[in-house]
Amino acid sequence: MKRSVLKAFVGAWLLAAGGLLSAAAVAAPTLVTEPDQGLTPIYTFMQSATKTLDMTMYELVDTQAEDILVQLAAKGVAVRVILDQNLESNNNQPAYDYLSQNGVNVVWANPTYSATHEKAIVVDGRTAAVMTLNLTSRYYASSRDFAVIENDANDVAAIETTFEADFASNAVTPPTGDDLVWSPTNSTSALLKLINSATNTLQIENEEMSNSKIVTALVNAANRGVQVQVTMTYNSKYASNYDKLSAAGVLISTYDPKASLYIHAKVILADYGTSSADAFVGSENFSVASLTRNRELGLVTRDSSLMASLASVLQSDFRGGTLYGSGASSTQSPFF
Repeated sequence: MKRSVLKAFVGAWLLAAGGLLSAAAVAAPTLVTEPDQGLTPIYTFMQSATKTLDMTMYELVDTQAEDILVQLAAKGVAVRVILDQNLESNNNQPAYDYLSQNGVNVVWANPTYSATHEKAIVVDGRTAAVMTLNLTSRYYASSRDFAVIENDANDVAAIETTFEADFASNAVTPPTGDDLVWSPTNSTSALLKLINSATNTLQIENEEMSNSKIVTALVNAANRGVQVQVTMTYNSKYASNYDKLSAAGVLISTYDPKASLYIHAKVILADYGTSSADAFVGSENFSVASLTRNRELGLVTRDSSLMASLASVLQSDFRGGTLYGSGASSTQSPFF
């Protein structure tokens, strides 16, 4: 074989091998489901930090998580924490004091936002947990929540860029990476796009249902023939919107506020089982404040294994609630 041909062959092989190695380096995202799995996966993730840990947390009232942060700092890990002060300063004050007195660089969140409702952790600048749950131990046993742990480099870099600005209370337009959903910048458009693009099914869990744009999009989806299922813990504040959705054919399953399971998750699963399926998981509630005035973070994923896990839990939760309004007498059954 001529040297030039051999050189070209080896170069092509190395390029292909490099592509395979790069693909292998990006692990599939991991879904953590609460309360089923407990907080061990989150604690273990935090404890894996060897260089840095950056956390943004709406509410931190968990002595085990706080101790992990302090222990990491004692080992030389650079630990930085942002805690909300606009709505949760009273609840967060003990954690703020404990962390600041024990080697953790903790700051109050930028007061520009109505609330910093984001729940995210980045370990060693390489892996991120984007969560619907707060690190608040009193809710762990009853709260339906999810976390996605991923190492998509573009997403992690975007989260870190935003963290740096938020930590210093500087203005920033958060980069969206490959699939990030930020409030107050792109969350309204991103969630409406996801809902409006659905052609077959929508499975939804959320804590709130007051944003008229989201409600209208769900009504329109049902009117164009999309099968829409919504699961929530019942709140009388949203009764008029429940009625609008139900009248359009949306099936709504509600849990009593005193039930053993509280729907705190914020999830949209669109067209599951089709080639165009995708899912949103994040901190954004369906409220005007959450989408336009708060600091929030979520992501959109198309990972088939993760969506299968989400679909199973969402369907189980839907079946576990009580059908609301006209849906209660509907002959239409849940669609999975």
